This record gives sequence, C-alpha cells and structure tokens, in this order.
Amino acid sequence: MSADSSNSGPLNYFNYFTEVEEHFQAARGTSLFLLSPLDWALIETWKNSGVPLEAVLRGIDAAFEKWKAKRSRVQMVNSLAFCAQAILVETQRLADAAAGAVPSKEVADTAPFPEDEIRAYLERNITSINATQVADFEHVTATLTGLAANLPPDLETLEQQLSALEQKLIALARIRQSDEQALHSRRELDNYLRPYRGKMSTPQLAMLETQFLDRAVLEVFRLPRLSLFHLR
Repeated sequence: MSADSSNSGPLNYFNYFTEVEEHFQAARGTSLFLLSPLDWALIETWKNSGVPLEAVLRGIDAAFEKWKAKRSRVQMVNSLAFCAQAILVETQRLADAAAGAVPSKEVADTAPFPEDEIRAYLERNITSINATQVADFEHVTATLTGLAANLPPDLETLEQQLSALEQKLIALARIRQSDEQALHSRRELDNYLRPYRGKMSTPQLAMLETQFLDRAVLEVFRLPRLSLFHLR
C-alpha cells in the first residue's frame, strides 16, 4: 500500500480514502459495493486524526475475520462502522509498538476506551455545542445526552450513531450559514483544488469538495467532531 496517513495534499489525501475503500471491498468480497456518505466521513475522521493507514487496513481484516468466524452470518457487513472498534484496537497496538510497549494479548478483546472516558468525551462535546447558543443544535445535544446516559453495547453502534449525528449537525449548521460565509468557504475550496481539477475524476472531486465544506462549516460555528477517533 502506497498511501501514507501523515502526508498532506489533495492527492495523498484521496489515496488514503481509495486504499481504505478498496481494502474494505476486497474484505467484503464485493468490488462493486459503494461506501456511504457516513463511511466517507469515518475515513476522513481517521485520516485527520492521524490514524495510520496500516491500522485501518488491519482493523478491517480483523473485523471481517471475526465476522467470518461466526456460525450465523445473516446480514452482510454494509458499513465501515462495523470495523470501528477493531481499527481503534489496531491503532492502539501500533502506538504501543512505536512506544516500545508490549501489546497485551487481551487488547483485541477489550474496549480501547473505558466507559467513563467515553462519557466525559460526549459531555465535552455537549458543552461545546451548547456554547454556540444555537437552538437548532439542541436536538443533537439531547441525543448525545441520551447516549452518555445509556451507552450502546458496542463501539461500532456508538460510532455509527455519532457519525450520523455529526452529519445532522453539519446539515443544521449549513442552513444557518450566511451567504458570505458560504462564499468564503467555496473560494477557499476552489483555491485548494485548482491545481488538481484536471487530474481527478468528477466523483473524486465531489467527495473532496463535500469533506472540505463539511469541515469548513463546523469551523465557522466552532462545532466539535463527534467521532470517537477524536476522543484522544
């Protein structure tokens, strides 16, 4: 694999996405399977959080190995969120190895984050969103409050719910964005992509445009990212 999660720039940025997409498709055994917007948001979160590409690919493999070992596989794996916990574990393994620590044999069977740490993270995000004093965001904070009080039984479910909430938050923020703010973000985007427009396909450019504008609108309202990959 040629992509490096530490590299910057549109082409290297996109390579990270395509490496993950192709690896997920291969693990799933369906090359025509298309990732959803939530899946793209997850990949972007991993990329921007500095999660090594190697950890993501290992996590995908580990998650599918666990799934294939089940006696009953009624449903296909239809989202990268299924692999989220395994990727968190592999990220920690690589961090331990880089620090010279000996990874525990029990790492793969335990949650990377204790429940109290997850609750504290959710509460920090609730505080950050409430600080905007935007009434339209109250539904999101209410849902986060419910999640903090009653955490889902597994991290895959929680990560999927947080990704969906983040997309809802972005949609609400975009509605409140002024014409001037939207125009400024669009101009920044055009400057960012101008050197690469002739080198990328229309779908590739559309994906990058969406991710860029999503980040921009969150920054305008000083809203947090909600994924667990921003916990640390």
